[in-house]
Amino acid sequence: MDQFYTVDIKGCEARLPILELPSGVHICFFNLHGDQRMTEHCGKQIARLLEGECDVVITAESKGLQLAHVVARELGQPYYAVCRKSKKLYMQDGIEVSVRSITTGEEQKLYLSKHDTDLIRGKRVAIVDDVVSTGGSLKSIEAIVELAGGNIVKKAFVLAEGDAAKRDDIVYLASIPLL
Repeated sequence: MDQFYTVDIKGCEARLPILELPSGVHICFFNLHGDQRMTEHCGKQIARLLEGECDVVITAESKGLQLAHVVARELGQPYYAVCRKSKKLYMQDGIEVSVRSITTGEEQKLYLSKHDTDLIRGKRVAIVDDVVSTGGSLKSIEAIVELAGGNIVKKAFVLAEGDAAKRDDIVYLASIPLL
């Protein structure tokens, strides 16, 4: 990895390695795992975009987890909902949808526990995640929120990748190219 793309995320610089996906597309890889400084910064910035807009935050594991934690904390929400990529023992009475994203390339499923389904039912929901690109993962989270009876009021991301930056139905902190 000797090529990087540098992006300013609302005053916090990130140096992203450029990686090739199996499809041949090159992405600027953004990883919040383990980076508490960047996670705190981005979570606080996203919370500002959502203030007064939502009752609950939802994300998909795994890179959105710590981001959603910070956003929910900043908004004073005691819980946030998590779409899991595998069905855990406690999720037998939850719901599921299929997902295909640019980084996985294969069909996967997202699962939402009964607890989280009950948490978002009838509520104003904000989808929060690290990066939006083709929108495959986003469509699946939208579908699971709809299935659970939630009302999506905002879709917020740290980064919009490629053409996602042209979307008018999302908010984001910065954009990055597909190379």
